[in-house]
Amino acid sequence: MWRELQLLVLDDDIERRQRLGIILEFLGEECAPADSRNYREFLTENRRYLGVVLGTIAPADAKTVLQALHQHDRQAPVLLLSGGIPVQQLEPVLQPHVVGTLDVPLRYAQLLDLLHQCQVCRNNQHATRVGDRSVELFRSLVGNSKATQEVRRLIEHVAQTDASVLVLGETGTGKEVVARNLHYMSARRTKPFVPVNCGAIPADLLESELFGHEKGAFTGAITARQGRFELAQGGTLFLDEIGDMPMALQVKLLRVLQEKTFERVGSNRTVQADVRIIAATHRNLERQVADGKFREDLFYRLNVFPIEMPPLRDRREDIPLLVNELIARLEASGAPAVRLSPNALVSLSRYDWPGNVRELANLIERLAILYPYGVVDVGDLPTKYRHAEGLTVTSAPTLAGEDRSGAMVNSTVAVLPRDGLNLKDYMAELEIAFINQALSEAGGVVARAAERLQMRRTTLVEKMRKYGMGRGEEMTEA
Repeated sequence: MWRELQLLVLDDDIERRQRLGIILEFLGEECAPADSRNYREFLTENRRYLGVVLGTIAPADAKTVLQALHQHDRQAPVLLLSGGIPVQQLEPVLQPHVVGTLDVPLRYAQLLDLLHQCQVCRNNQHATRVGDRSVELFRSLVGNSKATQEVRRLIEHVAQTDASVLVLGETGTGKEVVARNLHYMSARRTKPFVPVNCGAIPADLLESELFGHEKGAFTGAITARQGRFELAQGGTLFLDEIGDMPMALQVKLLRVLQEKTFERVGSNRTVQADVRIIAATHRNLERQVADGKFREDLFYRLNVFPIEMPPLRDRREDIPLLVNELIARLEASGAPAVRLSPNALVSLSRYDWPGNVRELANLIERLAILYPYGVVDVGDLPTKYRHAEGLTVTSAPTLAGEDRSGAMVNSTVAVLPRDGLNLKDYMAELEIAFINQALSEAGGVVARAAERLQMRRTTLVEKMRKYGMGRGEEMTEA
C-alpha cells in the first residue's frame, strides 16, 4: 500500500483556496490547505509535500512565510497561482524553485504537466510506501471503437442462447473476457464458469481433467475425481486454446457436443452434460483442418457462432479508456495509482502492441510500481513505447538537478531520521531501486542496464543474484 504525497496549497484567499482544494481532490490530488496564519501547523518535521501551490499572501507576512517554507524544505517545487503572488516578490532563494504558473480556473492538461514537473524535481519520489497489496487481474471489455462495439453486439445476440461460441483472436486480446461476458449475460449466470487451458495440460492428463476418472482407472488414480464437465454442470465450460487439443481427444469432445453425454475415464456409466461450450484459440483452425491437425466435423460444431477479438493496434482509440480502467482496478486492489499525460497516451497509441491488452495491463502495473501516484510523461515510458514525433515534450526544470552540461547534481538534502537508520539496508534499497530503474529503461537487457549504471555486466549480474532479483543469467542476452 502507498500513501500519496500532498500538495500544500498556501493562499489567503479563503474562497479560492477552498474551491481549488475541491477541484484538486476531485482530480485525485491530496491537498493540505493553509494560509499565512496557520501555515506552521503544516510545516512539521514528519510532513513532506510534492509541491507548494502559492496564491496570495499578506505583504506583511510574506517574507516570514516564504522563509519558513524554504527552511522546511530547501528543494520544494513551487507552483504559482495566476492572480496570486508574483514571482518577483518571492525570496531570491525561492525564485529558482518555481516550475510554473497554474491558470485559474484549472486546465487538466496544464495541471498534469506541472504535477509531472514537480515529480521530476522530487526525483519521482512522489509517494510513501507503507505496505504491499496484490494486483487484481484485468477482466473488463472496455472501449468505444467500432470493433469493440461490434464484439459487444455479437455477445448480446448470442448470450441468451445455448449455441456454441468460438472466440478467435491473437494472444492477449481478451478472449476469456468475452467468454466471461457471455456467461454472465446468459441464463446460466448463477451456475459455474469453468475455464480450461487445453494447451497448458499434458495430453495424457487432459482427458481425465475434462471428464474425470474412477479410482484405479490408471496408475496414480487413488481416488475418484470429477472432471471439468461435471464441475461446470448447468453452467459454462470455457475451452481455451482448443487448437492445441490432441486429435484423439477431439473425437471424444465431438461426441459430448453431439450427444450431451460422456463417461469418466475407467467407467462405463453415462453422465449427462448440461454444459454450454465456449472455445477460444489464437490459431487459424481452418488452416489446421486443411493440414489435418484439427477435425473438420469438430470445427463446424464449435464454429456455430464465431466472435473475433480485434488486436489492440486495430482499436487504438480504446487505449485511453483501457488505461483508465486498468488504473481504476489497480486502485481498487489497494495498489498505487498512476496517471498518464496526454503526450504519453498519444505515444502509447502509436505503438503496435504485439502483446495486445495483456501487454498494456503489464505496462500500467509496471508504471504504477515505478511512479506510484505519479504523472507519467513520454520520457518516463520504457524506450520502446516512446513515440514522441511531433509532440511538444516539456524539458526538465532546473530544480530537477541537471546542470548545464547535463550531469546530475545533488538535488535533495539527505536528512538523517531522528531515530537513525540502518545505513547498510538503506544503501541496499537504494542500489536495488537504481538497478530496477536501469533494467526498466533498458527493456530488461542486463548489458544495456550495466552501461546505464557504468559497471560491468558480470558485476550487475552478481548484484542481481545477491539481492535475489532473479533472472540474472536469463536477462543477460541482448
